[in-house]
Amino acid sequence: MASTAHFNKADAQKTPPLPLLPVDNEASELTILLKAYLKTKDIQKIWDAYRFSEEAHHGQSRRSGEPYIVHPVAVACTLAKLHLDAPTILAALLHDVVEDTTITNKEIEKKFGKQVSVLVDGLSKLDKIEFQDATEAQAENFRKMLLAMSNDVRVILVKLADRLHNMQTLDVLKPEKQKRIAQETHDIYAPIANRLGLNSIYQELEDLSFKYLYPMRYRAIQKAMKASRGNRREVVEKITAAIHQKLTEIKMDTEVSGREKNTYSIYKKMSEKSMSFAQINDIYAFRIIVKEANDAYSALGALHSLYKPLPGKFKDYIAIPKANGYQSLHTSLFGPFGTPIEVQIRSEKMHKLAEAGVAAHWLYKTKDAHLTELQQQTHQWLKRLLEIQSDSADSLEFLEHLKVDLFPDEVYVFTPKGKILALPKGSTAVDFAYAVHSDVGNCCVAAKYNQELVPLRAEVHNGDHIEIITAPLAKPNPAWLNFVITGKARSHIRQYLKSIESEESSRLGEGMLNQALKALHISPSSVKESHWKKLISDYGVKTKEEILAEIGLGKRMNVMVAHQLISFMDGVSHVKGKHKQLDVITIKGSESMAIQLATCCHPIPGDPILGFINKDKGLVVHTHDCLAIRKFKLDPDKWLDVEWDPSPDRLFKVNLQIMVLNGRGMLAKISSVIAESDSNIDNVNVEEPDGGHFVNVNFIVQVHNRIHLADLMRNLRKISDISRISRVKMKTF
Repeated sequence: MASTAHFNKADAQKTPPLPLLPVDNEASELTILLKAYLKTKDIQKIWDAYRFSEEAHHGQSRRSGEPYIVHPVAVACTLAKLHLDAPTILAALLHDVVEDTTITNKEIEKKFGKQVSVLVDGLSKLDKIEFQDATEAQAENFRKMLLAMSNDVRVILVKLADRLHNMQTLDVLKPEKQKRIAQETHDIYAPIANRLGLNSIYQELEDLSFKYLYPMRYRAIQKAMKASRGNRREVVEKITAAIHQKLTEIKMDTEVSGREKNTYSIYKKMSEKSMSFAQINDIYAFRIIVKEANDAYSALGALHSLYKPLPGKFKDYIAIPKANGYQSLHTSLFGPFGTPIEVQIRSEKMHKLAEAGVAAHWLYKTKDAHLTELQQQTHQWLKRLLEIQSDSADSLEFLEHLKVDLFPDEVYVFTPKGKILALPKGSTAVDFAYAVHSDVGNCCVAAKYNQELVPLRAEVHNGDHIEIITAPLAKPNPAWLNFVITGKARSHIRQYLKSIESEESSRLGEGMLNQALKALHISPSSVKESHWKKLISDYGVKTKEEILAEIGLGKRMNVMVAHQLISFMDGVSHVKGKHKQLDVITIKGSESMAIQLATCCHPIPGDPILGFINKDKGLVVHTHDCLAIRKFKLDPDKWLDVEWDPSPDRLFKVNLQIMVLNGRGMLAKISSVIAESDSNIDNVNVEEPDGGHFVNVNFIVQVHNRIHLADLMRNLRKISDISRISRVKMKTF
């Protein structure tokens, strides 16, 4: 038995592409792909669909100038690589015919059958229905597509292939449209591909989204990766050869390959861990493919005898597969020269499933247990989407819940009967209860983790054995919305709250508001009728009960309303434990409430901002990209969209880091330019020189807005001895 070793991606020789058009000949790319797994009669029918689609799209061109038929053929090729069945390939070739030509769905059904027409209908946009805005229209399109997908998952497989080709040919569009489509792909389509186990499509969609959302960062990382290939080739080849030799010694038939990590995953690691590209050693990963699952553990043992494993970096996805059916052993090792190595070990079947995901249902026609389980998991997810949709008031709310449900990081927990459930990272006992069944979630009153009682808001962790205690008369608590994260839990709780009568909602809202007031050391009885009248006027409602009902229904944050009431009160300064209010201003969207600017990112007028609810400080404003709020962005109940007052009459603090030649009088020269630019210096800090010619000087300066800041930085750049000026958002002095 022998093993083989190779390194791909960086060193792979590109073969000349096969001709795309015309499809109806033996040498076309699509035909060659189809001949590998379909019967001749199916291929003939696909040729007929190609000719039908080509005639329907005759005279139509893409933005690139290519005939339109190129697009559906490219989509069909992507699906043929996954070995999708004939109806799916037919739907791919016809997916734009109804939308962009005079052909009707009835004609599709008559010529190609009911199954194909249903798939095409699920993919057609809702152009004939009028919506208030583009966002609502897009949300409704997603809703329709995902509902069609719940009946037949092939709908989304075609849509993902369609989106992949659109992303591959995005260069011809205007930058603003590129960014919109890329953002949509990053938020929705890439996570769905990941959820369905389509690894290769998922990674390419992520990379392409990154390319158009952050083009300069993408090019910089691509350039660095290209430069590193030559430098790291020797190390990669040495590791590949060593693994190959070790597995050959134990007479194991394996395939060993080195692969380059995708661009976006490298960027994510750099961003999350605040590392430069040069600091990342593990841009290459290694994969070992064995014959059977048991061989994977033998290979793991051999590997750990070759290189020492990193503690806590081993994951067994064979024993406990991911929710998308992915199976593999993952281990991290100390390689030669101290280089960290990431290795995946999986069987041939696991590898095919990892690449094809749920699409493997059409590749394998056996009664394999893992496949059956994967299909069941996919069905359960699709069923959950239906539940979320039925509980959502509109398409926008459904899309909001869907985005939460697609959150990729997962933990694995056990039910009392030993069943494994996958939940998003950060899930609580209530999320678990709703994952088991909506009735369990609605009636839960307590929880046990590993036989110990815990609060319902307690986060679950990998390997927890969880038991939910229910009571027949128990009801969902509106406060749960403050900590649940799954789309299913949130939609069920909101649905229950919406079904409550107005009087009961008001009563609930009043209790929640009183709780928030007490937390701020304000007695509810001290809130007078005059305060309520001001609030009613500001909100544009008719009665106090309407506001209380909205709190009870989860439409308004109790903490937010409490702070606004307090702002109307005389003598508010007597509040116990009141924090020093720095940089307090009024911002449009905060409904006349006094707010604070965050000291971590120092937002200034012109910065995109979000307002986050803090139980101690009220509404605190951060920049959109502030690292301090990243973990809250998936919880829309904790933030508000706010915008700057058009003409704030004051100065705002901002952090500047200036790299300057270390010389006499330089600090005075910089200070003079700042003063001449109508700016004030609030603080200055000079970092100790490390023996070089340059030194970093950190300033906190005061400016009116981003335009004022830009003028200041432009004036500073005129000083010849200044090497670099940058705004720092996460630095305090």
